[in-house]
Amino acid sequence: MKPVKVGICGLGTVGSGTFNVLTRNAHEISRRVGCDIVIEQIGARRDNPNCDTTTTNITRDIFEVAVNPEVDIVVELIGGYEVALKLVLLAIENGKHVVTANKALIAVHGNEIFAAAKKHNVVVAFESAVAGGIPIIKALREGLAANKINGLAGIINGTGNFILSEMQEKGRDFSDVLTEAQALGYAEADPTFDVEGIDAAHKLTIMAAIAYGVPLQFDKAYTEGISNITAEDVKFASELGYRIKHLGIARRTEQGIELRVHPTMIPKQKLLANVNGVMNAVLVDADAVGQTLHYGAGAGDEATASAVIADILDIARTIDVDPSSKVAPLGFQSEQLSDLPILAMDQTETGYYLRLKAAEKPGVLADVTKILGDCGINIEAIVQKESDQDFVPVILLTQRVIEQKMNQAISEIEALDSILGAVTRIRVEHL
Repeated sequence: MKPVKVGICGLGTVGSGTFNVLTRNAHEISRRVGCDIVIEQIGARRDNPNCDTTTTNITRDIFEVAVNPEVDIVVELIGGYEVALKLVLLAIENGKHVVTANKALIAVHGNEIFAAAKKHNVVVAFESAVAGGIPIIKALREGLAANKINGLAGIINGTGNFILSEMQEKGRDFSDVLTEAQALGYAEADPTFDVEGIDAAHKLTIMAAIAYGVPLQFDKAYTEGISNITAEDVKFASELGYRIKHLGIARRTEQGIELRVHPTMIPKQKLLANVNGVMNAVLVDADAVGQTLHYGAGAGDEATASAVIADILDIARTIDVDPSSKVAPLGFQSEQLSDLPILAMDQTETGYYLRLKAAEKPGVLADVTKILGDCGINIEAIVQKESDQDFVPVILLTQRVIEQKMNQAISEIEALDSILGAVTRIRVEHL
């Protein structure tokens, strides 16, 4: 079998990891595939001192890689939206297969990219776009193909998980841990994508599309970050037997699909509650196999490179096979994608942790519980904390309820003269 030639665009953290692993494990990879995988060209604006590229053709023009007639597979590792989209579409138009680690690109422009790939009879693979080295895309699309997926919940951003883990274990404040995460290189100078849930929402959008056979719909994903989580809430949650994790949750209901990213309290004994540091994990609930947990490194040069190269090998093994006979990008044939709606957040159902500051006087809790009862919300527990102030912290746990009802209740509770400030809300899931 003739060598399969690869063009790598981007020589940053993942690009250098991909180059190094492909080079270091070339013999083992060749034994697995039945042919050599050759790095034909690299497109990068600057060299990377972590790579010995002295014998490799390098260009500063990444688009040159996309039109190089010697390149079979273009590996897009530059990130971002506009330039990456232009590069990928140009590669597809020139008959190149594409491998990308760009979750933002796939979540936002994937429908357009997959349509172009089908038109030009090429493959677009993106295992490394979600959860780094964890093969969750292959698991959902192929390993669990016999199943009806009921739901999935994932810790899919290592930065956010590191911050919450430190707050849990050491009682630290969010801002303090964020500064350390930036110093360690876990968080960017602008951490918005990580701590506000945008990165996780990109990944959840991709997993949900594969799990339920629906088009990618990032604009319909509810996204809430962790910047408002306090050390006080982490402590109270622990006292109640829970831990706070930043979860991406997709769930199939009779009305449609829940698609949401937000801080979530989960029981301490659950496996996801014990995934700490920068690690990722995805819990999948399926009708035939039950629950499976997929755990591992969600980022890093060689961990992510492992998934990039797995996609390269998948393409290399079947490079001469008619693309129509291969696994579809989202696991379902494009003409078989469902129009199952994505539910608005106020139509989703979950339990709630509520923290409020109540005046230290008779009748306040009665007023609060009456509002909840009138809104059809059942209370599971009430805890009043001691305080030497005029207003005392009150913690309530509720049973599952439609969010629309909770929104109404919170609005009415905040309007009470006996309640100081806003009510803190954290959703509760028992998984």
